[in-house]
Amino acid sequence: MSFPVTRLRRLRKTPAIRAMVRETDVTADDLIMPYFVCPGEGVRNPIRSMPGNFQLSVDQLVQEVKELYQTGIEKILLFGIPEEKDQDGTVACSHHAIVPQAIKALKAVLPEVLIVADVCNCEYTEHGHCGTIVDGDVDNDVTLETLSRQSVVLAEAGADIIAPSDMMDGRVGAIRKALDDSGFKNTPIIAYSAKYASAFYGPFRDAAESAPKFGNRFTYQMDPANTDEALREVAEDIKEGADMVMVKPALSYLDVIHRVKSHFNMPVVAYNVSGEFSMVKAAAQNGWIDEQRIIKEILTSIKRAGADVIITYHAKEFVMNSKI
Repeated sequence: MSFPVTRLRRLRKTPAIRAMVRETDVTADDLIMPYFVCPGEGVRNPIRSMPGNFQLSVDQLVQEVKELYQTGIEKILLFGIPEEKDQDGTVACSHHAIVPQAIKALKAVLPEVLIVADVCNCEYTEHGHCGTIVDGDVDNDVTLETLSRQSVVLAEAGADIIAPSDMMDGRVGAIRKALDDSGFKNTPIIAYSAKYASAFYGPFRDAAESAPKFGNRFTYQMDPANTDEALREVAEDIKEGADMVMVKPALSYLDVIHRVKSHFNMPVVAYNVSGEFSMVKAAAQNGWIDEQRIIKEILTSIKRAGADVIITYHAKEFVMNSKI
């Protein structure tokens, strides 16, 4: 039937009707909140390029996560800022490294919180790249050894999920084998499968102190122009044992999220990254946008594209404002 019998505006008439027929809804269950943990005590260093986010010592992190848990968000992602760095990231393979310390402290107080531990070397290397440098570039196979060791240490500390973000070929398989051989057959892996060499990571590199000291990451992170390649990356990670796959960043890659979800029909994580977060904050501070409406629209678009889980620095404020 055509107009005037069919009037689509009838189902937009009131807030109650709109809510009743809403196709996509973002809730606390969909969200993971990232945190940056650093050495010391009572440390709460503001991250200048990411308003409202901090480098937190373990004691401060525990307090933050307690508050987060009260909002209904039960999942966090941890990144570490070490006391010292080395050439290949082996400082992260110690049981005394900052992230294992944080995991143990959190689990002692909040055992219900689900902790996703990022696995990469960029925060832990003096040169800022994601692995061991050989002949001027990251050596893929040597780096797999460090990533595997780091993953086992994180699992032993109590991490619920391991999330390798380095983009080395074969790292999911290597980590899966290392976890299985160490008795962690039931520890899932979220693979950063389609991670692009994006300009949206700038604020994160401030937060994690992980900017490369030379060159760039184009030889191991994906070309932003490619989507067929993303499907190949995801397929390889699934074959190697990934339990969930990730697309990163999210907003400029909604088409990739949709393709991955449609093609593989398995749990998809999307990372609403630091640059996407900081652009919203900057525009809001200038009075150019309605911040809370924009945040809701962004997260809804990511879920609508096909993401089952969204990692976002907006998580806490989104849930808190949703309750008002």
